[in-house]
Amino acid sequence: MQRRSSTAMSFWGQIFRRGKMTQSNCHVFINYRRVDTNKNVAGLLYDHFSRLNLRPFLDSKSMKPGDKLFEKIHAAIRDCKVGIAVFSPNYCNSYFCLHELCMIMECKKRVIPIFVDVKPSELRVVDNGSCPAKELVRFREAIAEVKNTVGLTFDSTNG
Repeated sequence: MQRRSSTAMSFWGQIFRRGKMTQSNCHVFINYRRVDTNKNVAGLLYDHFSRLNLRPFLDSKSMKPGDKLFEKIHAAIRDCKVGIAVFSPNYCNSYFCLHELCMIMECKKRVIPIFVDVKPSELRVVDNGSCPAKELVRFREAIAEVKNTVGLTFDSTNG
């Protein structure tokens, strides 16, 4: 177990070594589709980063009653060093997931994609009529960029 922990710390140490760590409220912003991954991947990432003494942001664990949703999330994205985007089969159906992903990229944060039960080639932004055309273009550009970023894959049926 100790070996595994030191390997993880080494990996994340490399990620954060590129820039000086600050005393921001958030080092890692976890972007995810709650109904697909909150109880497994996103929650496990949050717990793991916390044990490594990193400050992760996961809306379900980092926000308190009364917090302003967009204000708190936007501040966490601006403050973070890395954005972890956890893609799942229903990810692209969420305006909020796509908006957060775009913000992470527009803030020039490093994005590490994790593909859970979905292949990068399966990610598609569909026009369901509820989103302005300008937003659809923004979302599609972000997804196209992520598809060309080296990430991690996880198949929940095989562990």
